[in-house]
Amino acid sequence: MPGAPLIPLHADSAAIQPRSILLIKAHSAGVGDLLRSSAAWRALRNRFPYAELHLWFLTRDPGAASEQLIARHHLLASFQVSDKRTQGIAGWKRLLREASAVASRTRPDLIVDFEPNGFRTSLLARILGRQTGAKSIGIAEVPFRAWCYNLAAPSAGTYARSHGMAVPLEYAERDFVALAALGIARGGTPIELQETEEGRGFRARLLEQPGIKGAQRLVGLNIGCGTAGAEGKRPPLDLLAQLVTELQRRHAFALVLTGAPFEQEINRHFLARFQGACPVLDLSGHTSILELAGAIKACSLFISSDSGPYHMAVALRVPTLALFRSTSSEHYHSHGWVQCLVARDIQSLPAVLKAAEGLFCEAG
Repeated sequence: MPGAPLIPLHADSAAIQPRSILLIKAHSAGVGDLLRSSAAWRALRNRFPYAELHLWFLTRDPGAASEQLIARHHLLASFQVSDKRTQGIAGWKRLLREASAVASRTRPDLIVDFEPNGFRTSLLARILGRQTGAKSIGIAEVPFRAWCYNLAAPSAGTYARSHGMAVPLEYAERDFVALAALGIARGGTPIELQETEEGRGFRARLLEQPGIKGAQRLVGLNIGCGTAGAEGKRPPLDLLAQLVTELQRRHAFALVLTGAPFEQEINRHFLARFQGACPVLDLSGHTSILELAGAIKACSLFISSDSGPYHMAVALRVPTLALFRSTSSEHYHSHGWVQCLVARDIQSLPAVLKAAEGLFCEAG
């Protein structure tokens, strides 16, 4: 399948052989928002196995828990976060100082701007390219934007049409629009995550917990969506309760609930509806994000709403059932260990149960 045409400006992509690559990303700081970029990181590492990858992340939400996870990501040599809210000349001066510090620390010879819109990251890529002598690539989403780069890929719409994809593009695929300037295709590359030492240690302790120790297998359930405005994404609690109840009548397992501290009440409402007899351990509010990775990794099946732990489970290659309240294909992952279903009400139970049981049995 032919790729999208490139817009060569001042550099030949085949001649670019970097040793240090600075990645610029600007987005909200959700776990999924960051972790979905790991497919592109893997593709870059595959193309340039001796290059270090340095992520500079611009966000309105500095200090988010996701930073702890990404700072320890095995594909990145470093991770820097800046507040992208400039608020006038003083804000721009602060951002430029931080940009210079990032460049001095990472010494890039290639800069990749993943953002398709706006001129903030485009200008930063151009300024840093001139400061360091690095080649830069980006997306010519609008006229004159390509001027900021040495090599530019065309718009996301052009990329989608040339690859026979629908828009909006699936989130992990969006980073490959920029990488088209280097001739790098996704080729089904999944997102990825590895347990840290904290995760492995927590998993070992979890498996020794009363009720969990001796269980043949674990099923994880992340109801989630406890932040303001996210309630509409949460699968119905009655559906989840009946799903797990029916699943445990057919298979032996212990149930592990996950969640943030503010989601403990949601888990209590679920347990009031749950009629199963399997051992249950509620971990909501009792794990760091690094420990959560270990808890998810311990599961033979992980059931989740559209939230951060869903993406973590997919990245850890744990059999994952993701339940959505409405069709949202840009948030789906399409891999053999993942099923994404729309589950609006209790009428969805037969299809959801079939998918859960299929993943659970395949996990062995």
